[in-house]
Amino acid sequence: KRKESPYDSFDTGHSSTSISAAFGLAKARDLTGGKEHVIAVIGDGSMTGGLAYEALNNVGKEHTRMIVILNDNQMSIDTNVGAISRHLNSLRTSYQYRGWKEAVKQFRDNVPVLGEGTYQVLKNVRDGAKMLLTGGALFEQLGLKYIGPVDGHDLPELIELFENVKEMNRPVLIHVKTIKGKGYPYAEERPWAYHGVGAFDLKTGQPLSKGGRSWSSVFGDKMVEIGKKNPKVAGITAAMSGGTGFEKFQRAFPKRFFDVAIAEQHGTTFAAGLAKGGITPVFAVYSSFLQRAYDQIVHDVCMQKLHVVFAIDRAGIVGADGETHQGIFDLSYLTCIPNMAVLAPKNRWELEKELEFAFQYPGPIAIRYPRGEGYQGLEEYQAPVEFCRGELISEGEGIALLAVGSMVSTAEHIRDKLKEEGYDLTLANGRFIKPIDVKLVDRLAATHDCIVTLEENVLQGGFGLQVTSYVHKHYPDVRVLNIALPDAYVEHGNVSLLREALGIDSDSIIRRMRKEGFLKE
Repeated sequence: KRKESPYDSFDTGHSSTSISAAFGLAKARDLTGGKEHVIAVIGDGSMTGGLAYEALNNVGKEHTRMIVILNDNQMSIDTNVGAISRHLNSLRTSYQYRGWKEAVKQFRDNVPVLGEGTYQVLKNVRDGAKMLLTGGALFEQLGLKYIGPVDGHDLPELIELFENVKEMNRPVLIHVKTIKGKGYPYAEERPWAYHGVGAFDLKTGQPLSKGGRSWSSVFGDKMVEIGKKNPKVAGITAAMSGGTGFEKFQRAFPKRFFDVAIAEQHGTTFAAGLAKGGITPVFAVYSSFLQRAYDQIVHDVCMQKLHVVFAIDRAGIVGADGETHQGIFDLSYLTCIPNMAVLAPKNRWELEKELEFAFQYPGPIAIRYPRGEGYQGLEEYQAPVEFCRGELISEGEGIALLAVGSMVSTAEHIRDKLKEEGYDLTLANGRFIKPIDVKLVDRLAATHDCIVTLEENVLQGGFGLQVTSYVHKHYPDVRVLNIALPDAYVEHGNVSLLREALGIDSDSIIRRMRKEGFLKE
């Protein structure tokens, strides 16, 4: 974040972006007559994303002076997979080339009579061996000078290398080997467990608070159950089988599980291909990461009405991961796409039932659910999941609370708090964000003076404005209050504090209802 430090030159959160950004900075430097060095640091996990190769292709074509440091620790969120990972692994183990390189140097030093001419011949042979034995040709053919692999924990060697490389007037890629969690044994042994970590006991490495069963875990268990019954169900993830809870399905059905690495665009079109071939794929992905595959959702999945199930994890406020990872836009960017159906569960039970429904539904469908512990309340309300049908949980009078997803529990708290003041509010679960249940809206609008919509998504393009548009058209005398997130990026922080600051916790909503004249002061 540039606002946090003068040494932060570019705000970013998602992977595979650094080479493109650095290339832009390098060309800006050239166009303005600058002399500074521009260095991109990129992880080997990020190298599985296509954007990195689009950038490398451009860097090599322009022959722009810049340095790319490939930080290779064999990890992204989970352990890296795929052909690129295997290629980098072959570079890590290329000791044959290292031995040959040292032999050529010693030959020159020990046999000076043969002179530089013979050394140049051997050097050419050495460079050929480099291409053959290290696989550095991949980067060399793209127009970058490849150096490495080098030990990323040997600081004197790195400093000497960087001093030499900065004199090169061409694009250079330095392949640096590192160990994720270096210096802390528990992190070295289980690096995937320390990617985004909460408070833990330093002596044991164990988390201080395990919490209850998460939404991701509920999803993972249900997918195993569905996979046992349906042999044509396949799972897809983008380098986060553990984070999405999909590792259980992966273990149970390894031939039907595909980790496409950090490649959400490819994962989406791959899912479309599977669907066209008679398989029902489930793409489990974080809300903010799915944004990267928007074109593929629009054209490759929805335009063809293909049966792809999107399990959208980390929807809504995610907390400490920050503004690049808040899943607050998915309702807006999905509901405007033709043929797409979008649901959100109120609790654990409903997530399971919505997944069952998703496999019966014939077209593109997305189920979005939050991060953290799955809500267990309201389990006595188990209306069957049917297409475009919500759920009337409790019927009161005057004011109706119409919520979706995580906000149903918030609406429940509002109802209970206002009951103590003598109000009898109706509580309804919208369940479907697209298409909205207009019959439920009709029922609420016909018998209430006010409808309050609640969603954990930005207001623009979300659930609330769809309801408002319908009500204003058919019931002009009914007032509608939309509770949603503001048109802004949400900073990192504690989820409860963020919800309060953004005005979507129960107390803040009650205050706003009073201010808007829905409740007595």
